[in-house]
Amino acid sequence: MDTQDQVRDLCRRWAAAEQLEDVAALDEMSVADFAVVGPAGFVLDKAAWLDRYRTGVLRTRSMVWQDEVAVRDYGDAAIAIGRYVQQAEYQGNPADGRFRSTHFAVLRDGRWLLAGLHLSTSVGP
Repeated sequence: MDTQDQVRDLCRRWAAAEQLEDVAALDEMSVADFAVVGPAGFVLDKAAWLDRYRTGVLRTRSMVWQDEVAVRDYGDAAIAIGRYVQQAEYQGNPADGRFRSTHFAVLRDGRWLLAGLHLSTSVGP
């Protein structure tokens, strides 16, 4: 499997782990200093990102990673830009939406890991 396929697979596994609220899988597939920029501009470090599920403030009913993914390979780093649709609740409030997602991946000990995510609301088709 080439880099593009491996990074696409990482993105698919991320979406599956988010949908399953699988904290262990999300922890395993990300680096220690992972960070996410959310669609409203907030920034979460790895602990806060994982705590959304540990504490139950985020409930994800569905997350579908779309096939439209472009991967740029930079050797030991790669960027994947794609989109996903989610049905979720945050603190009991609807958090459904369509999002553009930029995944930052790094190669560590022969495996691709998430170093960061940047999410934005997608209003187009």
